[in-house]
Amino acid sequence: MDAIRSRQIIIAGAGIAGLTAALAFAARGFSVQIFERSPELLEFGAGLQLSPNATRILGRLGVLRGLGHCAVRPSAIVLRDAATLVELTRVPLGDAAETRWRAPYLVVHRADLQSALLQSVAREGEIRLVLGATVRDVAIHRQGVTVSIDVGDTIRDTRGLMLVGADGVWSALRGLSGRAGQSKFAHQIAWRKTIRADDPAATAIMPGLDVNAFMHPGFHLVAYPIRAGTAVNLVAFTPGSGMDAAWSGTADPAILGLAMRGTATALTDLIQDGKDWTAWPIHTVSSRQRWTASGGLALIGDAAHAMTPFAAQGAAMAIEDAETLAACVGASAEDLDSGLARWEVARRSRIGKVRARGAFNRFTWHASGPVARVRDSLLKRRPQQQLMADMDWLYGWTPGQSWGQDPKS
Repeated sequence: MDAIRSRQIIIAGAGIAGLTAALAFAARGFSVQIFERSPELLEFGAGLQLSPNATRILGRLGVLRGLGHCAVRPSAIVLRDAATLVELTRVPLGDAAETRWRAPYLVVHRADLQSALLQSVAREGEIRLVLGATVRDVAIHRQGVTVSIDVGDTIRDTRGLMLVGADGVWSALRGLSGRAGQSKFAHQIAWRKTIRADDPAATAIMPGLDVNAFMHPGFHLVAYPIRAGTAVNLVAFTPGSGMDAAWSGTADPAILGLAMRGTATALTDLIQDGKDWTAWPIHTVSSRQRWTASGGLALIGDAAHAMTPFAAQGAAMAIEDAETLAACVGASAEDLDSGLARWEVARRSRIGKVRARGAFNRFTWHASGPVARVRDSLLKRRPQQQLMADMDWLYGWTPGQSWGQDPKS
């Protein structure tokens, strides 16, 4: 393989993980080709929480500039009782977050983040994005990888140093690389919709620009502002079944209404306002499968470790994966296989902690009876500074901590 080919990275998928990876590799002098199976990148999805561990990376890559006009910097995460709307506690954000974690906590629409990433990609001369291109096969050999790609009615081969699978929870590359294990329905449904910030239904539950989480044994609901504060993202989580084969769809909101029985009128009004909710089945990927293969293949983001959203870290973990993988490959040119192995071990440790936090949140937010009363009492008594300190391991993380680098490098 010639010198140019040996510095080429091939990425499957132009979502958050793939676009961030392209920018991270380009920043280290690699040329990048991104192949996206969709013929066009449509605006879809809903709100995202970008905690400081993610925005720190996006800032380094120049992406935050493209979010300045639309992202919202909330002042706090507020936990509330869904039955009464009473505030139980709050974790300060805003200036306090930037001072403590040296990066902002932002909430954005997914489409706005993708647009900012695409703007940054367009400015990079070493990144080429090809739409309507599906990765069909990969051969790993001593010189790197050869990837077969369907583009229109033709099949072409592209060679590179390695292939990065960033093709989401239903990743085709998990199968192409010989790994068993499809994504699995978690028997949880995310109910999503967006309403105007000046809608009375929004002002009734959101007195400010906070991230509000309403806790209840049968469900929990998170609400926060997006689109420069002009809209409110709503997402509720309930147990569910029968939706494991589709990205999203309409489902009977009576299911959500049943889960919300006994809650504050301001919340149940959200079900009865006539506006559709989109139901998203939550899928996860087993942590038992490998994320890398000798010779130059790595899975990142949901393709590797799709998880439940209860820690609000899905996008952040994809962004961390992308940055640390690029750093690893850039520093492991002489022994790529060993570098990838170290990267996977370190990322597994980090992802495992985030999964555990999500499981803890779900248990805590859905508690009932005596457990809920103890939870509420503890939350009310815990100092806000201690609540912030509890998140240092997550929000204060820096890329160098992921696979053995000096965090200051």
